[in-house]
Amino acid sequence: MPYERLDVYQKSYQLALDIHRMSLLFPKLEQYELASQLRRSSKSIPGNIVEGMGKQDTPADVRRFIKIALGSCDETRVWLRFSKDLGYLDDTQHQQLEARYQEIGRMLQGVLKRYQDASVVRSRQN
Repeated sequence: MPYERLDVYQKSYQLALDIHRMSLLFPKLEQYELASQLRRSSKSIPGNIVEGMGKQDTPADVRRFIKIALGSCDETRVWLRFSKDLGYLDDTQHQQLEARYQEIGRMLQGVLKRYQDASVVRSRQN
């Protein structure tokens, strides 16, 4: 299945764009620190989905990249919390972004499960 059709890819890509635009409003002091870290981790999610789904050599390869995307999702959530605690995001902005990342995390878990199940089916067939 091409990655472009995956809801998790579309949502994570759109959210990375939103994060990028939002982080450009951070203070100049943070542009090379927190804002940059936030942009990198948020872009890593769709990037790893593409890399994993593009290769599809084995279910293990797909799982590896989806796990990396999950790690980037969690990392982004940490940077968002820092952003809120430093006053760069208000509570409402943080809650909305947090909810979107929780959804993406659940979706990535679903992809991971699907490829774990595929691995079990393959091993039984051999």
